[in-house]
Amino acid sequence: MTHTLQSLPRGDEVCRVLDTALQAADPAAAVLRFLSRNGDQLTAGGQTYNLADIRHVFLVGAGKAGAPMAQAAAQILDDRLTGGAVIVKDGYGLDEVNFPASLKIIEAGHPLPDERGVVATRKILSLLSQADQSDLVLCLLSGGASALLTAPAIGITLTDLQQTISLLLRSGADIGEINAVRKHLDVVKGGGLARVAAPARVISFILSDVVGDPLDIIASGPTAPDPTTFDQALAVLHKYQLLEQLPQAIRLHLQHGVAGAAPETLKPGDPLLEGVQNLLVGSNAMAAQAAADAAAAGGFNTRVLTTTLQGEARLVGRLLAAAARDLAGGQSVLQRPACLIAGGETTVTVRGDGIGGRNQELALAAVEAMSGLPGTLLVTLATDGGDGPTDAAGAVVSGETLARARALGLSPAEHLTRNDAYRFFDGLGDLLKPGPTHTNVNDLALLFAF
Repeated sequence: MTHTLQSLPRGDEVCRVLDTALQAADPAAAVLRFLSRNGDQLTAGGQTYNLADIRHVFLVGAGKAGAPMAQAAAQILDDRLTGGAVIVKDGYGLDEVNFPASLKIIEAGHPLPDERGVVATRKILSLLSQADQSDLVLCLLSGGASALLTAPAIGITLTDLQQTISLLLRSGADIGEINAVRKHLDVVKGGGLARVAAPARVISFILSDVVGDPLDIIASGPTAPDPTTFDQALAVLHKYQLLEQLPQAIRLHLQHGVAGAAPETLKPGDPLLEGVQNLLVGSNAMAAQAAADAAAAGGFNTRVLTTTLQGEARLVGRLLAAAARDLAGGQSVLQRPACLIAGGETTVTVRGDGIGGRNQELALAAVEAMSGLPGTLLVTLATDGGDGPTDAAGAVVSGETLARARALGLSPAEHLTRNDAYRFFDGLGDLLKPGPTHTNVNDLALLFAF
């Protein structure tokens, strides 16, 4: 994983557990488990499509895992791929020699959408608008697609959308709430891609980065029915007291939607979705279980605590620190050597001007409570390799972290107040920086007691 872990006692074993979790979420392998071809027979998730009856096969999508997913799908489709485009986060593309010339891998901005993403999305929508009932669309979706696959509704500018998403990301709203708003400001979300592609048949391969794997929330559900409404989107903005801070165009669009003057997202039971097959091909639960299996094989007594971890990162950090104290004090259900695994996605309400992400903040909140615990380690990891707007995926905390920090004049409490976890752990050399992993199945937090 990184030298940060490998330099620790039994660090190689910890790295092996984390690497195994990431391998279980490998996007290319996930697609290949669900997609195969035998001559003209294309099988997706147990459903077979006769390519002899299909005129064009388009490959589109977005997300941090988009490039390896596209590579695997293109390999299966081979000569039957007509063309397409997949949008990925900056730095998450792969060498273009690995792709057919008709398939474009386009890098764009994340977590805030940018003009490149809007232009690429419009190209995808233009391509799909030409499809008919004799065509097949393969859609690849993974974490980050909500920002990367972006087509603002009429009357809304990219700047309007950027300001709104920025406010939501800093508000403490969870991903379901954020995406309820996004889906009502954007024509591609909330079933919008399926609406444009109809009457072509659509197969979506979905790598989940959302707790509980709800298809309408992952990537803001471009090919899934959306149960949320304009009323609910407005309610989210009211809840976090953001309405008055929004650009006027955003407020007007949502108000028009409530009045029925703007089209709603596709709802469950809409006939346009009859030709859509949505396949969940990877999730946090798969990665967590793989980590547990690897830890058990290494001699650890192991348990997956949950794969639906949510809440404020600093509160979750304190809870995991309490679990660490139980392990260290022999009060846990597991005996040493032990490994407790929690998966999910926390949130951060930004109040300071620091730098960090939810995994780093979770780790920072555990530092003081874990002080002095012998042979105990907390590792936090964003499986995509990027935690918040930083180059770190997470951080490492041990019983020695607080003492080392104080020796350098670093105060965890002060850094937590500023939401400045990155600078705290960077000063200690305890950030995890694996670089882009080309996958994204939420976060993992692992407690080790040796």
